Amino acid sequence: MTTNIQRGLIAVRAEGDVTKVVASLQKAFADFKTEHQKQLDDVKAGLPASDHTEKLIRFETELSNLQAAMDDFNVKLAAGQMGGTVGVRDKEYTESFLAHMKKGEVQASLNKGADDEGGYLAPVEWDRTITDKLVEVSPMRQLARVQRVSKAGFSKLFNMGGTTSGWVGEKATRPETNTPEFASLSFTHGEIYANPAATQQMLDDAEINLETWLAEESNIEFAYQEGKAFVSGDGTNKPTGILQYVTGGAKASAHPFGAIKLVNSGSDTGITSDAIIDLVYDLPSAFTGNAKFALNRKSLAAIRKLKDGQGNYLWQPSYVAGQPSTLSGFPVVEVPDMPDVAADAVPLLFGDFQRSYLIIDRVGVRVLRDPYTNKPYVMFYTTKRVGGGLLNPQPMRGMKITDGQA
Repeated sequence: MTTNIQRGLIAVRAEGDVTKVVASLQKAFADFKTEHQKQLDDVKAGLPASDHTEKLIRFETELSNLQAAMDDFNVKLAAGQMGGTVGVRDKEYTESFLAHMKKGEVQASLNKGADDEGGYLAPVEWDRTITDKLVEVSPMRQLARVQRVSKAGFSKLFNMGGTTSGWVGEKATRPETNTPEFASLSFTHGEIYANPAATQQMLDDAEINLETWLAEESNIEFAYQEGKAFVSGDGTNKPTGILQYVTGGAKASAHPFGAIKLVNSGSDTGITSDAIIDLVYDLPSAFTGNAKFALNRKSLAAIRKLKDGQGNYLWQPSYVAGQPSTLSGFPVVEVPDMPDVAADAVPLLFGDFQRSYLIIDRVGVRVLRDPYTNKPYVMFYTTKRVGGGLLNPQPMRGMKITDGQA
């Protein structure tokens, strides 16, 4: 039996018709709401609600996958990758990067003699595809502000205010008034590296473009590692993550403007609908124009069941191509590196990420190809220097799982 999710994905992949995914998403969400209401009614009536649990899990899975299909379409649409040929934004960098290889932080040497070290790639006849293990990559680069720098360090000045004035008469003296003060914050850099190796015969004889494939693997691995650091990195040889700057965090006192303020969730074990509303309205209106929610998939599954006082669900799926799903009217972005809902955790951020977090790129990827040091292996020493830190805590709020004061 073909499910809504299968029909939706087939529509996108085979026909490029996103409207069928939208229709499937609408039906799945309607089924979810109906089943959830039945569960609530049974609970109120003192009847067992376990019969509904399996159905709700299935509907939540369909919603997640259908929404993922919509999000994938939206990303491609935003990147200009639908219905035409796309030019590479940084051709020189991309071509250089794709010319080399790495495999994350694993120091692996590829050779034809052992299957698990490369021999699978050079048999007499085989399936010329590779099935990749899923890697969840953070969208923090798309959320935050990114700046290229040409120096080893980066520091930013902040105006702390302090200017004063006074009323005077026409002929009264004008005493000197106070001058504003400045403070600075340094943004930490780190270096991601890889040093893989492959025999020259392996490079020559592989039935796939091995260098391109490993370069793509490297690109994913670097994005995965830096994404984790942008969220929770401790600043030691890596960026300082945004969660380090929340109230009570390790870097709570580092920024001249103070820490990112927290709103409590109203429960020691979960998030309440009132807390979502409190979080939205705790953020000053000056910063809500580009505000977004950031949370992981497990947290989103819990929030999908929240309703307002009129019985309306706070979460709404995306029904329009190019538009994300929303929570209380604001876009929702899945960030896999955000913590799960748990006591004292901060699983939810809300605010203007562009004005809150700064990512620093130093030069880009450097690759040193070394065919001499470890013959018969060709070594590919690959590095990338990147940093990050809090730009401004004022446009951001976090939610802490607690029923007390955050």
